[in-house]
Amino acid sequence: MTKTDRDRNPVVLVVEDETLVRVTALAIIEESGFEAIAAGNGDEAIRAMETRSDIRAVFTDVQMPGQMDGIKLAEVIRDRWPSVALLVTSGKGQILESELPNGGRFLAKPYLPFQIETVLRELLEKPRSP
Repeated sequence: MTKTDRDRNPVVLVVEDETLVRVTALAIIEESGFEAIAAGNGDEAIRAMETRSDIRAVFTDVQMPGQMDGIKLAEVIRDRWPSVALLVTSGKGQILESELPNGGRFLAKPYLPFQIETVLRELLEKPRSP
């Protein structure tokens, strides 16, 4: 028996270039009841967004190699997929939510597992127009 989109756990795309941090974030998100998929940089994240229509949230680091950092990635996602929730993280300083695309949230590293779950649930409960 297959689950309908309505019955599935929300899909969260984790965008993190550091393997250990990415694997840890994926585990935290899955243990929180979400389905987690991974991307190592902004370009991989955009490809994932283009090929999957079920991604409901993106959890991205700010500092990443490649053509775009996490802030730029969040802006592109907000422009192209406005209904997707955005959670941005960094261990290199505080980011004001006013610096993020509309509705985006910031979570400083090091974060605790319950913080990721709490913020993702808050973001996904708020309806966003597509």
